Amino acid sequence: MRVSNKSIIVTGAGNGIGEGIAKRLAAEGGKVIVNDINEAGGQRVVAEITAAGGTAAFFKADVTKSAEVKAMVDEAVRLYGRLDVVVNNAGWTHRNRPMLEVSEDEFDKVYAINMKSIYLSAIHAVPALRQAGGGSIINIASTAGLRPRPGLTWYNGSKGAVIITSKSMAAELGPDNIRVNCINPVFNPDTGLAAEFAGGPVDDARRAKFLATIPLGRFSTALDVANAALYLASEEASFISGVCIEVDGGRCV
Repeated sequence: MRVSNKSIIVTGAGNGIGEGIAKRLAAEGGKVIVNDINEAGGQRVVAEITAAGGTAAFFKADVTKSAEVKAMVDEAVRLYGRLDVVVNNAGWTHRNRPMLEVSEDEFDKVYAINMKSIYLSAIHAVPALRQAGGGSIINIASTAGLRPRPGLTWYNGSKGAVIITSKSMAAELGPDNIRVNCINPVFNPDTGLAAEFAGGPVDDARRAKFLATIPLGRFSTALDVANAALYLASEEASFISGVCIEVDGGRCV
């Protein structure tokens, strides 16, 4: 068991990549707080984890609200006695379209969910990680922060901010034995945001357009990202900090 008895929060874990991460970490012995604003999805993930013999609990919280993030951290400590790992996975994008057509409200929402959430997570989770003697923060960024595609400018910028913030956090929190890394997945047509990334239904033409940019010739899956998160959460990565792992089939080379 690679993360046996570690207390872990995974945000945005009611479906897609977050679901995959939560299930993978639980299968390796982690005690997981499954967070989402979608209670039905989150409770389903918890039920499936527990049915498989894992340990998980659902906590509904909006990751852009300070009081709710604090309550989530407090609940992890209450249930599992400590906090060891935080996976900041919750994310959102505006629809793929020209940058000047994206509304101010959409811009604010992108940065609130993709970036402010990491600020709030740090504010409330870092004290708990310090109390535990250290831990691991894993921020889910995107290849968009390294190889931006037209039509997603403000989303691309938010993920670039996640990448550089992760590196800065690693430098600052290292003396506390807190490792901070990020994961940059490439496009996954099976996530709830796929149509937004693609600018419409993910039909054969749009799939082919994205696939042509990935040298290994397939899309990323939730399990691909979850395996990277498992490594970063585990003691195998005890000397890995400030790193971004591209889970992208060679997209960013």
